[in-house]
Parts: sequence; structure tokens; C-alpha cells
Amino acid sequence: MLPSLTDIEQGCILVLGGAKSGKSSFALQLCHALGGKKIFLATAQPLDSEMALRIERHKKERPLGWQTVEEPLEVGRALERLDGPGTVILLDCLTLWLSNLILKYGDEMEPIETAMNNLTEVLKRVKGVVVVVSNEVGLGIVPDNPVARRFRDLAGSLNQRMAALSQKVVVVLAGIPTVLKH
Repeated sequence: MLPSLTDIEQGCILVLGGAKSGKSSFALQLCHALGGKKIFLATAQPLDSEMALRIERHKKERPLGWQTVEEPLEVGRALERLDGPGTVILLDCLTLWLSNLILKYGDEMEPIETAMNNLTEVLKRVKGVVVVVSNEVGLGIVPDNPVARRFRDLAGSLNQRMAALSQKVVVVLAGIPTVLKH
């Protein structure tokens, strides 16, 4: 754990990393070290049996005493409802949320942009601490189809927005956290 990350009482911490990089485990440890009421805001949807098993495994990995709220689409509204002084919310994860929006709205960019803008505005006003987990998807090859390229581009834009408003940004690679912004 990086001690300098636990001196925050209000605001946003962004935790980035690739698939299976250790970012969610690190974010859980960070939230535990912060103290306060713990809320896990989950965006995953069990759209197939493999994902349902993943979700159940992740639920079992959470420490006792956490409240779990599952919200695949209205993340901004959920944060407004759950946020408060002394509250630590782990939002896991932005890229699954973005995937959910693309699945729902397809090529309609306006509702996706509206949701992203709403989330940005809500996070600027948080009263507690929100630890946001997101995948860094822009380090690989250029996707071979328009939907995957649009997802990659939107995820990159969303991560930039989150990094700009966050007090702290950490990237986790191979289980090793590195502070990018403090």
C-alpha cells in the first residue's frame, strides 16, 4: 500500500490498469485503509454464465461489512444517492459501465456522452471518497472493427476526464501500483 494515498478525506482516486493487472485488489486494499463506511458500486452485468461466476467470485473476495450496490447504467445517479461525508465508494469498473452504455445505445452517441458528462459532474462534487477503477485499453493494437475502436476511443477519453478531476491517479501493472498524480 502507498501511504500517501490514504491522506484523502474527500474527492476521487483513479486506479488504472490492464486486465488482471491487480487494480481491483489494490483498490479494495486502498478503500480498506481509508476507513469509513464502505460501498462497492458494481457495474458488471451477468450476461453469460462465465461473467456470472466472475461476479460471484468477486463478491466473495470483498471484506465483510461492505454494502454492495449493483448499477450497470445509472452510475452518476447511484453515486449522488450513496455519497456522503465519511463514505468510501469503490466504483468498479468504468470500462464495464461504458460497455453497458454501448450495448444499450449502440451508435447513439448523445446518451453515452450525456452519461459520461453526468458522471464527471457528480464526481467533481463528492463529499466522501470515490475510488474509481478503470481499464487502460489504449496500450494494445488498434482494434479491427468500428465498434471496438469506438469503445477504445471512448474509454481513453473517459479515463482522461477521470484523471483530470481526480486528486490522485495510480496505475497498476503486474500487481505493482505506481502513483501518476498526487
